[in-house]
Amino acid sequence: MAVATQTQSGSEPARAVRELTGWRLLSVRALALIARVWSASLRIQPDDEARRLLADPRPTVFVIWHNRLFGVAEIHRRFRRPYVNRPIYGLISASRDGAWLAGFFQLIGIRAVRGSSSWRGTQAVRESLKILEYGDLGITPDGPRGPCYDFKSGAALVARKADCPVVMISLNFSRAKQLGSWDGFYLPYPFSRVELIGRSATLKTSGPLEPLAEALKEQLTAITRDCSKK
Repeated sequence: MAVATQTQSGSEPARAVRELTGWRLLSVRALALIARVWSASLRIQPDDEARRLLADPRPTVFVIWHNRLFGVAEIHRRFRRPYVNRPIYGLISASRDGAWLAGFFQLIGIRAVRGSSSWRGTQAVRESLKILEYGDLGITPDGPRGPCYDFKSGAALVARKADCPVVMISLNFSRAKQLGSWDGFYLPYPFSRVELIGRSATLKTSGPLEPLAEALKEQLTAITRDCSKK
């Protein structure tokens, strides 16, 4: 889930949002089926605070680092949907790469808002805030291309403007394969234990975005544990 890093005052490039078709769509469908079965095998263990926040009936912004996206749809299915019959959306790049992620998420139950800092950024922020009238929103503050664990100002902007709870989520994996991608993406081993931590974000409602982004980064980092740091 990519997030816009800033709003733009001028007009944005007139380009079409990329979508998957043909064999690419079929490939993503196969991967989505595997991911559903794989995620269902995980022993996800939420702490008390995460359970309480996920059961809150209000529309909510969920914030999670990009390398912990695997299993997000399963969390929504197990711990959110029993209490709240509301769709969840992810803010995903409008680029060709984003089309793969958007297609994959759609098939595992996460809808997409398309945009990034250089393309549809302003529109994506507006659409995201509109979604919170009837749905939940998930953002990865270091997406779509990093650096890893860098909380961008666009994510802070969405969090500040959202008139609803903002919840920091971390998935800490007991056993996982870490890929060589820019974010060191985690693939937890099937049937492994996953610690789910949730905390309400503390937000400053005024002032520059950069200090707010840094404060939110500290809050999310505080509940994050990499496998290599256990």
